[in-house]
Amino acid sequence: MDIPDIEGSLLPADRPLMVMLVDDQSFVAELLQRQLTNEKDINFHYCQDPSQAISTAEKIGPTVILLDFAMPEIDGITLCHFFRAHPATRDIPIVMLSSNDDPNTKAQAFGAGVNDYLVKLPDSIELIARLRYHSAAYINKLQRDDAYRALRASQIKLEELNMQLLKLANLDGLTGLANRRHFDERFADEWVRALRNRRPLTLIMFDIDLFKLYNDKFGHLEGDECLKRIARSVQEIASRPADTVARYGGEEFVVLLPETDSSGAIQVAEKIRTEVENLHLPNPDSTVSPYVTISLGVTTIMPAPNADPGDCIKLVDEALYRAKNAGRNRLSVTVPPAG
Repeated sequence: MDIPDIEGSLLPADRPLMVMLVDDQSFVAELLQRQLTNEKDINFHYCQDPSQAISTAEKIGPTVILLDFAMPEIDGITLCHFFRAHPATRDIPIVMLSSNDDPNTKAQAFGAGVNDYLVKLPDSIELIARLRYHSAAYINKLQRDDAYRALRASQIKLEELNMQLLKLANLDGLTGLANRRHFDERFADEWVRALRNRRPLTLIMFDIDLFKLYNDKFGHLEGDECLKRIARSVQEIASRPADTVARYGGEEFVVLLPETDSSGAIQVAEKIRTEVENLHLPNPDSTVSPYVTISLGVTTIMPAPNADPGDCIKLVDEALYRAKNAGRNRLSVTVPPAG
């Protein structure tokens, strides 16, 4: 398993521990390095200039930092605050080294954010034990963070997949429009919203005229392309965020237009009829037009508390059949009874 470090590079789980010493006295570094010489799993890096400590830590990725309390330019307390404020080093364990065993000094160090405090020079056994302990705790934290990130990434991916599945479940596979189930859900939602806001609700239902003749002439593959062309054209017209264009079944489509009065509904319906005819999809066997045409039913209703949404569907369906019986390639409007 690989463990990402704080900068995003990969640290092997079995990598040697990295101890970084920040101390202005080189002889301290020599003594500490000598104490760690026989520990093959511990690497040692010495940083004599405290102003370079953070950049060095970013570069080498220490698993624990040994930090001298008293340094001439930047003291250990100040540098500890810098470490804890920097995103690349804020979680690295810090062990403060000091020749002072005063409790107040220790309290000051812990207050600055150190993880441990050792009076230098510490016993080798104790030093190594503490270095291993803090390094192991840090690596375990990195592993937990990595596992959490992987889990979160999986959750996000799963959410995306669920959204895609939901979207597919709501779409007609051929045209990409809403399917009938999704239309029923949208219609129910918009009915409640129109009832609450006392706003009109329009339905336009249309059917492709003599579509069987088109399929018989050109085949079902071309028939599918015809349906897709019409679907795209209608969707460009009914394009407001709340509008819904759905394939209702076969060559029958329905358009839901919230907050659209009768005048606006007729304009949209006529534009749909015209745009479909202007696609100039040939239908030479049609008795209506040399091109594919549609017939449309239109109804606009002001939902009332005692009204049945299903009645609106019946009204627009009746209007569609009147348009077809009147010669096709036209629209017919049904006005709901008052009250």
